[in-house]
Amino acid sequence: MKRIRILLVEDNRVLREGVTAVIKAQPDMRVVGATDGSANTLRMAMALKPHILLKDLGVRNRNGLEIVKSFREKLPEVKVIGMGLIPSQLDIVEFVSAGAAGFILKNARVAEFLSTIRAVANGANILPPTLTGSLFSHVIEHALKRGNGSAGNAVRMTKRERETVALIADGLSNKEIATQLNIATYTVKSHVHNILEKLALHSRLQIATQAHPDGSLEPG
Repeated sequence: MKRIRILLVEDNRVLREGVTAVIKAQPDMRVVGATDGSANTLRMAMALKPHILLKDLGVRNRNGLEIVKSFREKLPEVKVIGMGLIPSQLDIVEFVSAGAAGFILKNARVAEFLSTIRAVANGANILPPTLTGSLFSHVIEHALKRGNGSAGNAVRMTKRERETVALIADGLSNKEIATQLNIATYTVKSHVHNILEKLALHSRLQIATQAHPDGSLEPG
């Protein structure tokens, strides 16, 4: 039986050792290396030749994103699976767009965790079940087909919605935005609601932290 060779990158020692133990118990899997990420991951992969890079991507971790991109460019045969605790849907979009083939929630059941590894090793692209079949999974597919790493660009927003995004980023309240745009406050509330729905965000703060001055958005 050909075993799936896995390189694990996880900075939490307890979790790293636990995941390693779970994988080692599988007859069709083998952990060829486990590290906290302080070493050069790409160099390790070149030496160990894994089939799968299982990496704690860490939401908002730009270094993790760059590692995924480097694997896509230098070792495209290695499938990257990200692990995260409670990532936003836009975080997942960004990592998938960077080249990750799958994403596992850290609170997933062991069976689900292992089935994701096996599916990705066999060529599938796997998202968390919470996204499967959702509108946002369609957005992800759309972004990838266009070769566009930005979910904000993959989702169509009106000119007024983009103006609202820019003003939220400036710290304006709904009432102040209404005055600035010469529209009713309830209309602003409607725009904010639509923006949150379209981008699968949960708060004005998330909009503000991801917005550019021109009203465009950058996930993560």
